[in-house]
Amino acid sequence: MTKKTPFNLKIAKNPVETFIKRSASGSFFLILFAIIALIWANSPWQESYHTFWNETFAIGFSNTDFIIEKPLYLWVNDGLMTIFFFYVGLEIKRELLDGELTTMRKASMPIFAAIGGILVPIALFLLLNKGQTGTAGWGVPMATDIAFSLGILNLLGKRVPLGLKIFLTTFAVIDDIGAIVVIALFYSHEMHLSYLLIALAILLFLAFLAYKKFHSKYLLLICGIVVWVLFLQSGIHPTIAGVLLALVIPSSRNMNLDNFFKEMRSSLHIFKKTEYEGIVLSDKQQDAVDRINLITDRVQSPMQQLENGLSGWVAIVIMPIFALANAGITINLDSLSDTHLISHIAIALVIGKVVGISLFSYLAYKLKIAVLPTGISFRQIVGVSFLGGVGFTMSLFIAELAFREDDLLTVSKIGILLGTLVAGLTGYLILRFQLKKKEKENASFPD
Repeated sequence: MTKKTPFNLKIAKNPVETFIKRSASGSFFLILFAIIALIWANSPWQESYHTFWNETFAIGFSNTDFIIEKPLYLWVNDGLMTIFFFYVGLEIKRELLDGELTTMRKASMPIFAAIGGILVPIALFLLLNKGQTGTAGWGVPMATDIAFSLGILNLLGKRVPLGLKIFLTTFAVIDDIGAIVVIALFYSHEMHLSYLLIALAILLFLAFLAYKKFHSKYLLLICGIVVWVLFLQSGIHPTIAGVLLALVIPSSRNMNLDNFFKEMRSSLHIFKKTEYEGIVLSDKQQDAVDRINLITDRVQSPMQQLENGLSGWVAIVIMPIFALANAGITINLDSLSDTHLISHIAIALVIGKVVGISLFSYLAYKLKIAVLPTGISFRQIVGVSFLGGVGFTMSLFIAELAFREDDLLTVSKIGILLGTLVAGLTGYLILRFQLKKKEKENASFPD
């Protein structure tokens, strides 16, 4: 008698764990492409780097008003990054509905950490840079790169408590919300209200369809492109359209779990009952498989399907391309002439983030507004606070919006890379020491 092998499914404990794993794995490609960009921009072929990314491309009809013309790097920053912001919007919505932001008790510590991590770096930068060039870049040090920071934390392996990863992820998501608000209010151009009102009307229409539990990927794609163009014409940065589109995606399932189990059992029973073991499935088996595919689609909300579908593209394609297009800084004596801006951005990213996140977390705890995540110490919070200073993607993005002068933009990027490097390395070393110490303590006092 042949022994049947049991069919096992490994299911993630919660959606936050899945998100953490995906973000951390994507950080490898982000770092790799950033290094490639730096090497390319400082090699004998540096001119080809700048020529390539400044090559102009147009979409639309020539000799008409229906044409959008941009250099390639702006197609990445304004176009491709809209998909990234759409994904961020889906993450935010998930956290609000079924994550670490569902209740104030869960969210209070990361909320206070994020507020401190936004306000203190901005205040420190403005204080250091008072009366000097580059003040427009005050929003640069407020950002945290979720993928990069989680990637560094993941280097420490299984010794990192899940609560610490969730804390970092949650305050980084809230940090993203702050960055999105800042971009919309302070780094957008002069507004043209008529375009904006049409875009908002389309978003309200999509929200109404979501309320009625109607969802069409094709309709979303068409409306998404139209809203993106309208935001571009309105003067508000088009990536904000991505966030708003994410918020109107339906979050409810088309099938409840009881019906899902019944339909799955029925389909699996039909498949099992068909005793056919050829290379190709029988018609009945194929019908059962098609039915299972339909059922698994219906039990997932459109929000969850889109987030799962986009996660790989964002981590392995979009963010690395953004790094390749924006991290290519040609470093020479001229670019190092404005050292005050380099140091001010780096200091605000490192010191500002650490003081802001740690201090506000401590105050929230002492005032009994928040509780520490289970199994987490304040020394570990300090280590994670350094990882909050890993600005990279969002910091580079804000720098592109803040500085129109090439010299200031180059200098700010050097400051971002320096601050990210110092913050990431320091956070890694502190956490490595703290987690090793905890392991030794646990080994000394076995249960």
